[in-house]
Amino acid sequence: MPEKFYIVPTEKHAELVSKAYQRRGYTVTESTKAARFSNLASEHGIRTHNAIKALHLDELFGSGGGGCVPKAQIEVLNSEFAASQVWNANKKLGQATAYDAMDAAIVMADKYGIGQVSVDNAFHYLWGGGYVMEAAKRGYIAYTNCTAALAEVVPFMGKFPTLGTNPHSWGFPTADAVGFPIVIDWATSVIAMGRVQQFLREGIKLPVNAAVDINGTPTTDASKVSALMPFGAHKGYGLSLINELVSAYIGGSLPTLRSREVHEGEKRTPTFYFKVIHPDAINGRAFAKGRSQSENIKLVIEDILGHGNDNCLLPGQLEAEWAGRVKRAGGLLFSEAEINALSEISEECGLSRWKLKQFQKEII
Repeated sequence: MPEKFYIVPTEKHAELVSKAYQRRGYTVTESTKAARFSNLASEHGIRTHNAIKALHLDELFGSGGGGCVPKAQIEVLNSEFAASQVWNANKKLGQATAYDAMDAAIVMADKYGIGQVSVDNAFHYLWGGGYVMEAAKRGYIAYTNCTAALAEVVPFMGKFPTLGTNPHSWGFPTADAVGFPIVIDWATSVIAMGRVQQFLREGIKLPVNAAVDINGTPTTDASKVSALMPFGAHKGYGLSLINELVSAYIGGSLPTLRSREVHEGEKRTPTFYFKVIHPDAINGRAFAKGRSQSENIKLVIEDILGHGNDNCLLPGQLEAEWAGRVKRAGGLLFSEAEINALSEISEECGLSRWKLKQFQKEII
């Protein structure tokens, strides 16, 4: 069924997001990186982690809840490993921290073939796929995971939420092969809480067995959701557990304490993990029939999508197609409900409210 969207100039959106963050005390640099990220998410149709979600998260658990500190400085700790860095983010804005960490990992990958950055005392960076996508566009294989701001997922066969949505994100530099980076990005719950909020705004029912109410009973009513369920039963649970264990090695504390009031000496902050691989560092130089690495990647993908699988999609394809729509439209695409939410943000910043008639319509 066709949907109606409104076209918002990228610069207008970025200006609003930057002003909203500066109003909360963030520096111009931090706010600019937050706006850059929000533009990237909306450019690729990531409606669950757009500016509306980012600012709401900051209000609840960030600068409004003590989980994020505007103007915080990252502390790079001493490391005995040349291709590894360990950071204490000191609760710095997640988007700004993540961009800097990915850049640092890329510098190490250029020198050592691989680079990794672990980040303690962080604040959620939102859509991990955005960071690996940008790294992949620069020619690198990239991975990140994080622990979520809240424990809101019940473990397999459990009743009480003790896990985060705990996403994993991989990006591959496949633009030469398919025209866009393959980005494999998923929360380990059936849906993200951002999707619940989106469905609530849009008045849409949730998928079956995606969430539970306060009594632990499955529900499709977004207004009654108390916790989420892991995807794929024990498989999603296991993948979510990976993030919690990596976090535990980095310095993260008990997942049920995150973003909540804690006793002195305890920790309630998420952690991040980034890894960047230079493709040349894993090149075996023995491809069949003398193919190059890039030729081999292209043929492998063609083989996977061949044999009658022509209708299959590649991860990242839908995002690339949405970015194509945005480019053709000449601006970011938002629903009426999203325009109204952005209008409220504009008013909070002391600016005039956005009105639907200001923006051209796009039917998709």
